Amino acid sequence: VQLVESGGGLVQAGSSLRLACAASGSTSSINAMGWYRQAPGKQREVVAGITSGGGKTNYADSVKGRFTISRDNDKNTMYLQMNSLKPEDTAVYYCRAVVAGGRNYWGQGTQVTVSS
Repeated sequence: VQLVESGGGLVQAGSSLRLACAASGSTSSINAMGWYRQAPGKQREVVAGITSGGGKTNYADSVKGRFTISRDNDKNTMYLQMNSLKPEDTAVYYCRAVVAGGRNYWGQGTQVTVSS
């Protein structure tokens, strides 16, 4: 499984961005997926997760009500709609896929920078 993130950029506080994570390879084996982020000098943290069918989602408290995770299995793509962005959302955002058997795959990351 290969994962490629896109959609990052430099925006002002209060703006919106939509990240995408395109999966290729053995996509039929993908179960849960999620978005993570890592700010400079900090550990990688979970942002949001979504089950295989998209019926259940969960969010970090810091992004609840502002971010929405979704996935389109027909397009093998997961999304993260980010609204009301704050400077503290600045980080490299990574997508993660868990496949049957429990193995994890990660994308290369996309930079999100929010200026105040």
